[in-house]
Amino acid sequence: MQYKSDLNREQLVELATKTYFGNVDAKNLEETLACFHDTALFTIQTEHTVHEGKEGIRRMFETFFDSYEKIVHKDFECTVDEKNGRIAASFNAVLVDAEGNETVLRNTNFWRIRGSKFQEVYVYMSGPNVLV
Repeated sequence: MQYKSDLNREQLVELATKTYFGNVDAKNLEETLACFHDTALFTIQTEHTVHEGKEGIRRMFETFFDSYEKIVHKDFECTVDEKNGRIAASFNAVLVDAEGNETVLRNTNFWRIRGSKFQEVYVYMSGPNVLV
């Protein structure tokens, strides 16, 4: 499905890499959820897992935030389709749990924007699914 986006190229990159991942890394749950529409879908393609609606996405992030002491997303490489309100980003994710164990992933996300928020997110993970 195609959605109308209100964002230009720079705003799409800002939404994905700064607003969204910045709040994920800071474990700001409400600010992270503010990036999503109430009816958004969050799909982990590599695990065939779907989190539906803002409440389903909330539960996923609560578990994720509780599982790791430190969360860092960095080294973004973005491709933007401004006309259709889509952005893709490959990036490194570094996660450290309470015991100091480090998980390093090289992931790619695809976002479909409706208005100025995420309507659909598709995640491809290079390792185990950390978004259960």
